[in-house]
Amino acid sequence: MKGSRRGSPALAVTLAVAGLAAWAVACAPADTRDVEDSMESKTVEVMGGKMSYSESGSGTPVVLVHGNTGSSLWWSRVMDLPGFRALAPDLPNFGRSDPIEAADIDAYADRLAAFIGALGLERPVVVGHSLGGAVVMSMAARDPELARAIVLVDGASPAGLRTPEEHYPIIELYKTDRGLMRRALSAVAPALRDEAFLDALADDAMLMAPHAFAGNARALERFDYRGRAGAFTGPVLVLWGRRDVIITEAMARDTVAAYGDSRLAVFEDLGHSAMVEDPALFRKTLLEFLAGL
Repeated sequence: MKGSRRGSPALAVTLAVAGLAAWAVACAPADTRDVEDSMESKTVEVMGGKMSYSESGSGTPVVLVHGNTGSSLWWSRVMDLPGFRALAPDLPNFGRSDPIEAADIDAYADRLAAFIGALGLERPVVVGHSLGGAVVMSMAARDPELARAIVLVDGASPAGLRTPEEHYPIIELYKTDRGLMRRALSAVAPALRDEAFLDALADDAMLMAPHAFAGNARALERFDYRGRAGAFTGPVLVLWGRRDVIITEAMARDTVAAYGDSRLAVFEDLGHSAMVEDPALFRKTLLEFLAGL
């Protein structure tokens, strides 16, 4: 698979934490901060464990699935979707949700499907970022009628994503080195200039279950939905940032090619994490897709 990149130490660090696939503006616009203030934090019982989630608005459900080292906080500035009910869960092993023994894409996808069922969401649009893109791909392929449409944001391709073996010792350091984690998150969101928000993202990253740091990387190495992803026949939007240091354009195009009803949108000036790098552009792009369903 293409996409192995070499260069600065910062890039090596980035690939180590987000090469598994966890992976704005100087200040978020006032309206996005208002949305953060209005979001409700809730919990729901899913498959014997607690899942935490944030919710905003009403209407057709849109479920937003974070990436590796992530949490619902990554979506907090794009949840103002007029006419839609936005829900952003913390997957098991992440954020404020309960951990599970496995660090596995299909296991996360099973919990995501159960989350949708537990809340009685009828054919939501499901959006996945980075590792979350693989989770959404897995869920949609194995239960093609569950989602109305899917959006994959700088997600792993159907062929998965391999982390070089020499990066695993660095991955282990993230468990206890918040400064290293913060620098890696900055590298996967190169257009994010809000230092306080970056601090908050780093704090949430440190909540990830210890076994999931290396475990998620191994899970993405095992992930292989080539020939299977296309079981989902609904509309698919693939979003990719040209400054992404993890997912290559070839990977993004491989994802598009896996689906019969799909298209690619490229953010020329953004990296791996459009929803925090340019929330206004991300919301505009997502709302245009939603309007066409």
